[in-house]
Amino acid sequence: MAKLGRTDIEIYPLVLGTNTFGWNTEESEAHAVLDAFTAAGGDLIDTADSYSAWAPGNSGGESETVIGTWLAKHRDTRAMVATKVSQHPEFKGLSAANVRAAAEASLKRLGVEAIDLYYAHFDDAETPLEETVGAFDALVREGKIRYIGVSNYSPERLREWLDVTERHGYARPVALQPKYSLVSRATFEPGLRDIAVAEDLSALPYHVLASGFLTGKYRTEADLEQSVRGGSAAKHLNPSGLAVVDKLDQIARDRGVAIASVALAWARSRPGVAAPIAGARVADQLAPLLASAKLELSPDEADELTALSDFIGA
Repeated sequence: MAKLGRTDIEIYPLVLGTNTFGWNTEESEAHAVLDAFTAAGGDLIDTADSYSAWAPGNSGGESETVIGTWLAKHRDTRAMVATKVSQHPEFKGLSAANVRAAAEASLKRLGVEAIDLYYAHFDDAETPLEETVGAFDALVREGKIRYIGVSNYSPERLREWLDVTERHGYARPVALQPKYSLVSRATFEPGLRDIAVAEDLSALPYHVLASGFLTGKYRTEADLEQSVRGGSAAKHLNPSGLAVVDKLDQIARDRGVAIASVALAWARSRPGVAAPIAGARVADQLAPLLASAKLELSPDEADELTALSDFIGA
């Protein structure tokens, strides 16, 4: 289990990403994914109020709605929900009024009295940071959210957020959600990582499998046609990226696990990281993700992967 910031909450060392729910994962299959995840011990479900506004016919909040219908059938679950504000088409930005309105809408879709972990999804340079931080603090004091997270912030803005909490005695963030993987490290390292370690913020990174590239699924140009995510993985299809995949493959064969399990275990082994986020479109895709939570890489294995990743520099 992993600690969530400075709280006394321990979480399963894998967070379930749900951005496909209500998009290309039907409600019944999404419920099956949630059943399997929680049955295995998983307890933190990650979503956002904007999932999946990008899909034709959707308007945002579909993922939260699907999770809400599952929660309605599992009132005794110990599962927690993390969601985010700032990107929903009707609730753009992080003004105090918008944060409150978006939280109320998320609470309604989820069918809960309090959001367990509420993130500022993306920074809003148009709104004074003190206004945003104060709005999150007010929701904590009112019991509408339990804990605060910050996602996709620069190290400088995250430090400013923490400074505002110190000046005003506001509730501190407990979690940080950066983009991070073996082929994309610069966003988190070193700035955000160093703050996370120094301030006891639990990093719960996303994009850890790099649009499926770090599952070993894409090794040639022809492989990119296998999935709609192939286009996003294409930028990693180069000698440095493939060297990382080859090493993942070798370790996976030695350990008798899937390549994805090794990639997720590497992320979890990194300083500041509490648990990586990974999603499954169908329940059958969960096994290698769950296996990563029990896989401990040796120092040599982790170092070899990190050294190959150093050549990518992004």
